[in-house]
Amino acid sequence: MTDNVIPLTKPDLPPPPAQPPTAPARVPLWVRSGRTLRAAATHEHTRTTGRAVARHGLYVVGGARVLTRRAWDARSVARYERMIRAAEAAGNHEQAMLWEQRGQAFRAARHRRRMDLLTAPQRAAKATLVGTATTAGGLLALGSAMAMATGDVADVITPITAAIDFVGWLALIASIVWGPLVTAAPWLTLLALWSVGRHRQAAPQWALPTGQRSDDGGPITPSIVVTALRDLGIAALRTAIRAMGDAGAGMLGPIRIAGCGVEVDVTLPSGVSTEEVQKRRRKLAENLNRHEHEVFITIPAAARTVRLWVADSGALDEPLGPSPLVLDDTLTADYKSGRAPWGQDLRGDAALISLFQRHLLITGLSNQGKTASLRALALWLAFDKTVEFRIADLKGVGDWRMFNGLATTLIEGPTDDHVADTTEMLEEGVREMERRLTAPDGSRWSPLILIVDEAQVAFMCPAKGGKDDPRPYGGTKATSRYFNAARKLHNQGRAVDVLLWQGTQDPTDQNLPKLVREGAHIRASLVVGTEEQARMALGDKAIDGGAAPHKLRQGLDKGTVVVAGDGVKLAPGQASVTIRTHFIDTEPDAATIAERAKTLRAGVTTRNTTEAYERTDPLADIGAVLGDASRMRTQEVLQRLAETNPGEYREWTFTDLARVLETVGAAPYKSNGQMVVSRAKVHRALDNRTTDPGIGDAV
Repeated sequence: MTDNVIPLTKPDLPPPPAQPPTAPARVPLWVRSGRTLRAAATHEHTRTTGRAVARHGLYVVGGARVLTRRAWDARSVARYERMIRAAEAAGNHEQAMLWEQRGQAFRAARHRRRMDLLTAPQRAAKATLVGTATTAGGLLALGSAMAMATGDVADVITPITAAIDFVGWLALIASIVWGPLVTAAPWLTLLALWSVGRHRQAAPQWALPTGQRSDDGGPITPSIVVTALRDLGIAALRTAIRAMGDAGAGMLGPIRIAGCGVEVDVTLPSGVSTEEVQKRRRKLAENLNRHEHEVFITIPAAARTVRLWVADSGALDEPLGPSPLVLDDTLTADYKSGRAPWGQDLRGDAALISLFQRHLLITGLSNQGKTASLRALALWLAFDKTVEFRIADLKGVGDWRMFNGLATTLIEGPTDDHVADTTEMLEEGVREMERRLTAPDGSRWSPLILIVDEAQVAFMCPAKGGKDDPRPYGGTKATSRYFNAARKLHNQGRAVDVLLWQGTQDPTDQNLPKLVREGAHIRASLVVGTEEQARMALGDKAIDGGAAPHKLRQGLDKGTVVVAGDGVKLAPGQASVTIRTHFIDTEPDAATIAERAKTLRAGVTTRNTTEAYERTDPLADIGAVLGDASRMRTQEVLQRLAETNPGEYREWTFTDLARVLETVGAAPYKSNGQMVVSRAKVHRALDNRTTDPGIGDAV
């Protein structure tokens, strides 16, 4: 039965007929026309042409406005009224009285002119009759003379006839010229208005050419300053300026060229405080078509006055030239009477700083030029061979290595042991200070400069001393050895020329105690993160007086410091100065300068602790603490490491331990529910490293 079953199969079907290709949908004409018009309207050439047409048309409107204002000012007392309001708003009553007197004199003169107009027709008629009779008489006399000379009586009226002909010719010429003149007069008027408007740039900013737009950093004029102040958002200031009219410039002193910018003093109207203007520095800068870092606001000695320094657009982004230490091979230094060439102030003048008997503190964010700025002062002072340096670089990357052979002590490294040496260096400085203080009268000594770079490492060090002195090296409490040494040096070191210079990052109460930072005579700050840090770096007086290191640009204003203190020359009433310091690179400039300074000295033996501490070997230390145990809990390994080398391993966590072991293939593992370290794996990694030095280099 099954053999007779015919399987059912699907019959072969003919292939479907090929479909003709679908023609693309035709875009309607109105859509294509709209796209074309839109592209043409938004094209750059169209925009440029539109701006040009609008600009030249608005020049005419602006010129008419300017001329109308001039005519109104010339015929009325509006100018005097504005000046009076400006003087009253500025509190200058004497100036207001002067303008009032000038206004009264103008009114009196105008009244006389108007009264003269009442009798003008009579005087004009009389003058016309007299002039006509005189002219006719003169012409007849001239004709009589001619007749007597020629013997012809007809010549008597010849001058009169010539005069009549001359008048006829004038009338003919006037009739010919009058038509074209009337036709051209409107166009000449428009041309004159356009010329005035173009000269005054009386068009919106968007319509002006690119090179003439004020947002490109144009020149600072009184009207621009007044407008910028008016638009600060201070109601009392805006009301006072509006009451002054266009004469708001009465608030301004003369605009003086100051270095790569201009400087102007602004006397604020009553009811407006200098603090209100200082808080709006960014908005003021934008109103002046400048960036925030290009406008500085300080408080001069005059009451209710702010001093604005406005840089030329882009001038502060140009690099500063090399230091005189690099350019002048014959430059010398004098600790007592000399001044270090540190850089330039914003006026473009050389910034010279006196270091005589002055403790110094410089702060700022990392990688902003703090070390280079501090080192530049030390390099200059190195040319005074009487000065002794003791230096601790708690970063230890070679920034101060050129002082090997100049400094009697050079500590380089970030570990707790380096902090201990730094603390002992300061304590030795304290003992030297006390020896000098108790020396007989008339004793002489050489200046001693103690420099600690990256001082925050010392203040935040948790290590403690040995049995002889178990106090902590770091910290901010009275038990901290470093803190106490710094405080003692600040208290009395200046009197005997034992000075402390410190450089630190991100000043806070934890890494820079108040007593230490306020003991510095010269306080300088590069860019910092917040206003609170700026106050810690420079003090409240400097910040309230306009100092703003927190307004500097991180990464762009490297080497720019805001300095407060008595070591640098300040204008009367000024609490700080901004200095763009010369950058002296480590290699080759700083090294070359240091070599020149060494030739002035008889030879200095440096106690160098750069190599005093051998590099720790975490893997070997782990193998040592494991001892004979086949495996050990990670917590116990960390405890034994801390007991063996507290300076290196006290702060270690499980993550630090795992990182070292995972690198060499001996990662901790879990046994009986606890993480343990295998002795066999650790020793195998040590053996592999011995046979193949390339293994374990990451450790």
